[in-house]
Amino acid sequence: MKAISYSAYGSADVMEYGERPDPKVGPDSVLVKVRAAAVNPVDWKAREGYLQGALDAVFPVIPGWDVSGVVVQPGVAVDEFAVGDEVIGYVREDFLSRGTFAEYVAAPVRTLARKPLSLSFEESAGLPLAGLTAYQVLHRTLKVREGDTVLVHAAAGGVGSLAVQIARHTGCRVVGTASLRNHEHLRSLGAEPVEYGEGLVERLRDLVPEGFDASFDTVGGDALRASAETLAPGGRLASIADDEVFSYGGRYAFVRPDAADLAQVAELAERGIVTVHVDRVFPLEEAAEAYRLNQEGRTRGKIVVTVDWEAP
Repeated sequence: MKAISYSAYGSADVMEYGERPDPKVGPDSVLVKVRAAAVNPVDWKAREGYLQGALDAVFPVIPGWDVSGVVVQPGVAVDEFAVGDEVIGYVREDFLSRGTFAEYVAAPVRTLARKPLSLSFEESAGLPLAGLTAYQVLHRTLKVREGDTVLVHAAAGGVGSLAVQIARHTGCRVVGTASLRNHEHLRSLGAEPVEYGEGLVERLRDLVPEGFDASFDTVGGDALRASAETLAPGGRLASIADDEVFSYGGRYAFVRPDAADLAQVAELAERGIVTVHVDRVFPLEEAAEAYRLNQEGRTRGKIVVTVDWEAP
């Protein structure tokens, strides 16, 4: 099969397009013909070696954890999916090697859910990691509830935009940080936008003088410190970007594959409660350029890579 892979840690320059062995399908997995795969910041961090303290790399590594596609072969013990089923997945294992930037991926059923019919394959590919992260942090870590005032950083990004929509659906007031060019977009999602940069703490306090009930940091550094300084008494703080959150009494969150949670996120998308904005689409052979663009950190929504499709 054609795939993107890298044989050593490094910049996007180490990524190569070429032939890789077809994946083997275990008893609890299905073989998915990939239609699209989304790029996430964790992907380039893994490629550059930042996760080697937590995840071993078995080189050559095919990157990518997000996928949308079609089941072409179920494992012998699988009865959840059949040939022809359209699925989405957050296909993360406990090591780096067998990712989704390829024509095929063998995906454990615990990582999959049915694709929302109302979303394209490109939109669906952007849903699993970002949607699961938003859903699990809001409901499992921060335990937001109706009436809470919630701060979301980088609210126009992949995770942030979904967090805004899920929190609003829960009945929360949502304030989101973003650059000025994304403020109207945030308003369309139901958030009150606040500009990044110097004076952020003062702007947040002016808008929510009583402090935030929950704060969702996706950036780290100054954004995390601003979150800690603007919490209400007893407020909850979580970060997916900076383990300094522990020093503020908050929690660090790392999304985990969960078929039931992913099905909940897919249902929200099917009902039109959450939408996925696809900023750019690249063909598989140009995945390195997609990674470079994602690493710049200035896109709205998701960057997606597509794979040529021929019906099996």
